[in-house]
Amino acid sequence: MSLFDFIQGKVDYVCPEYIVIENQGIGYQIITPNPFVYAGKLHTEVKVYIYHYMRAEMMALYGFSSRAEKMMFEKLLTVSGIGPKGALGILSAGSPEQIVQAIENEDEAFLRRFPGVGKKTARQMILDLKGKLKDVIAGISPEKWQVAAAETVAGGNDRELEEALLALKTLGYTDKEIHTVLPELKKEQMTTEQYIKKALRTLAK
Repeated sequence: MSLFDFIQGKVDYVCPEYIVIENQGIGYQIITPNPFVYAGKLHTEVKVYIYHYMRAEMMALYGFSSRAEKMMFEKLLTVSGIGPKGALGILSAGSPEQIVQAIENEDEAFLRRFPGVGKKTARQMILDLKGKLKDVIAGISPEKWQVAAAETVAGGNDRELEEALLALKTLGYTDKEIHTVLPELKKEQMTTEQYIKKALRTLAK
């Protein structure tokens, strides 16, 4: 069980690996699925749901935008062969709603779209988690289920691309500059972080 439920404070710093939330003079380094989602919220107050990971070799705080996302992370950690890095990669590419639907529907093909998930891991996710996600399901609104159903069928990554474009604007790029790389970004389905990295590489040429 996680030691903390959430941290509420101002976004002080954002980088590709983590964000820093300042609360009462203390900066908490928090690893999140898509750190650049917070790029547009610098110096504003946010609530981040926390999972405190403790092992002999490391301690880390993992943060999530919703309690359902945090619970999905905890469930993924119970799957044989999936650690924090793997669980984070899955959540960086899909919402809890999409993951739950794919598991309950035994949709191995959809699960294999996630980073680091091959046929064996997809099958293990279904074996370990199907029928055991009621608490995650309870925390998801009907509206999100409808969106997830459409995204699961279409396989679209519109949300990730929109978040990446917002992050680029926050980093100081103009609409004209962003427009020049948009056709290249639309060619692939990626996570928010991957879209941003690709855009930055393209803009630097």
